[in-house]
Amino acid sequence: MNKTVSILGSTGSIGTQSLEVCEKHGLRVAALAAHSSVEALEQQIRKYKPSYACIYNEDKYSDLKSRIGDMNVRLLTGMDGLCTLASLDEADIILNSVVGMVGLLPTLTAISAGKDIALANKETLVAGGELVMKAAADRGVRIYPVDSEHSAIFQCLQGNKRSQLSKIILTASGGPFFGRSYDELKTVTKAQALHHPNWDMGNKITIDSATLMNKGLEFIEAKWLFDLAPDQIEIVVHRQSVVHSAVEYNDYSVIAQLGVPDMKIPIQYALLYPDRVSCPTGRLSLTDYGKLTFEKPDYATFKCLSAAIEAIKRGGAYPCLVNSANEEAVRAFLHDEIEFIEIGEIVSSVLDKFDISDIRTYDDVMKSDKAAREYVRKHIEAK
Repeated sequence: MNKTVSILGSTGSIGTQSLEVCEKHGLRVAALAAHSSVEALEQQIRKYKPSYACIYNEDKYSDLKSRIGDMNVRLLTGMDGLCTLASLDEADIILNSVVGMVGLLPTLTAISAGKDIALANKETLVAGGELVMKAAADRGVRIYPVDSEHSAIFQCLQGNKRSQLSKIILTASGGPFFGRSYDELKTVTKAQALHHPNWDMGNKITIDSATLMNKGLEFIEAKWLFDLAPDQIEIVVHRQSVVHSAVEYNDYSVIAQLGVPDMKIPIQYALLYPDRVSCPTGRLSLTDYGKLTFEKPDYATFKCLSAAIEAIKRGGAYPCLVNSANEEAVRAFLHDEIEFIEIGEIVSSVLDKFDISDIRTYDDVMKSDKAAREYVRKHIEAK
């Protein structure tokens, strides 16, 4: 495979699996970026020998620089470093798997440079979906979804007329607390919330899966990726995580994409599209599973999911506001500042606290982001 990749978020779960795919199929790694994992990034630099590397946390720069002084790699830091890696001339595709709002500007920078993007950073489209999709259309840039659900939808659309799509069906694992009542969630511990039944992910996305915020964010992403109205998106809880999502067409035929719960499948499809080749994962045996189940989400109990859907229905800055409020609330929960149940309460309250105009520029996004975070911090301090 004669393709060169720049990976933002290389030491996280998606990043490390992306490197497995690159190694399997001989893709050259032009650049690697991590937030603050110095030791892991050093090991990756030594193994994959990129031309560029970035440690986002500037406090870690000197440590990493001293560690790789013998390596022929240009080391950068901060947002400027991420954006440089997102627009390298030698990179054919940018895989963006950083966590949080940090991912938005590198995505816009990559688009401006005319780079195709394998997108695993949810906040890019949640907070700035209209900006990103318009910029991509204007530049003729392709955005390949890496989330297993959006990849499944993308795959189910191949060979069919987009105009004949009726709706999409987003599947959700339901997280570790599906079936529990609102009162039962009041006693959830951090250790319990960080234990996902099917997927091995970073702390933030694992908590988002436990609150079902992750599915709310994917609902918003799907609206932008596939140019849908909110009422064309249905969420179904599918505990086995084998059916990754499905598409219903106007004749009521439903086409689904199935596979073992392994992120290397959607990562590889995004990086190698349209080619399908052997993937470093296991094969799906339906008889081993025996039974696949589907249920409706509990929107009343999982307030984050309801808040995210309401936010995209309102439009404007609301998706950005609920996303940023969620990031701050999750951070507070992971630092033992609030209880699990409070995440959903905080995220929901943002909908009634702000009346902000449409998102027209990157600065508009960042202003909304700042306002939501300040609100959450003051709310927590006032407890």
